[in-house]
Amino acid sequence: MEKRNTQEQKYILARKKVERIGKFYKHLVSYVVVNIFLTAIFIAGDMNDGDTLKEAFLDYHNYKIWLYWGIGIVFQALNIFGLNLFMSKDWEEKKIKKYMDQQDNRR
Repeated sequence: MEKRNTQEQKYILARKKVERIGKFYKHLVSYVVVNIFLTAIFIAGDMNDGDTLKEAFLDYHNYKIWLYWGIGIVFQALNIFGLNLFMSKDWEEKKIKKYMDQQDNRR
C-alpha cells in the first residue's frame, strides 16, 4: 500500500527544504565576510613582515582558506540544489509549491 501525504505533510517537507536553502545562503554570506576579513589580516601580517603590498596580495597562502572552505560550499550547494543553482524573485514560495507538486506527482 502506497503512503499518501496530506497537503500539510507536503507543506512541512517543502518548508524544511526551503529552510535548508536559506541556511545555505546564510553560510555563503558568512563564507564571503569571514574570508574577506581573514585575507585582509593575512595581507596586513605579510606587510608587517616586510612584504610589499603586491607580494602580500599575490601570496597564495593568504587565499587557501577561500579554496578549502569553498570546496565545502560547492558540495553543500550541490547537495541542496543539484545542478540548478539559480533562484528568482519570491523563490521561497515557488520552491515550496514545487516540492509540494512533486509529491502530488508521486501518487
